Amino acid sequence: MAWEEWEQLKADAASSAAPHMQLNQLDPGSGPVRPAPDPGQYGELRANQGDLARIGTNAFKLYNDLWDKGRRAVPSSESAAGALTKDGFALGSALQHVALRWDEQLGSLRDACAHISNHMTVTKKLHAGDDHYIRRQMSSIDVLDAGFDERVGRPGKHNPVYGEKDDEKGKE
Repeated sequence: MAWEEWEQLKADAASSAAPHMQLNQLDPGSGPVRPAPDPGQYGELRANQGDLARIGTNAFKLYNDLWDKGRRAVPSSESAAGALTKDGFALGSALQHVALRWDEQLGSLRDACAHISNHMTVTKKLHAGDDHYIRRQMSSIDVLDAGFDERVGRPGKHNPVYGEKDDEKGKE
């Protein structure tokens, strides 16, 4: 882009005829003000094991692809930087700096992908254990409730499960 083009674009943006960008707000006359929607209307947050596994798998693939494809330019950039520096060009050290920063940022990105992949594996195992624990607890509550619902005798009458009344207690 030429300097004249840039100046023309700036002038067009500054004119009142061109649309302007507004962040974090609506134009005051753009419509009625509505309250924020109730988050409950969107349903519950759900993540099944398949979703977690796919996220972890994609993060692992990205991790590998970043190493295979993201570093392709680093060796050639470093050799070009060395050659430029050797020939006395200041551009050589700048190119070396860019290649180094690229490699550092790529490493940070790969670390983040590895963290996501590992976290999804751990989360999947943790939630599977939680699901089994909750299922066991709920089934034991159902068994306990069933015990209270069983009637051995008519209400108000002595339950024969506890044996007969001891008539000898009243005798001396």
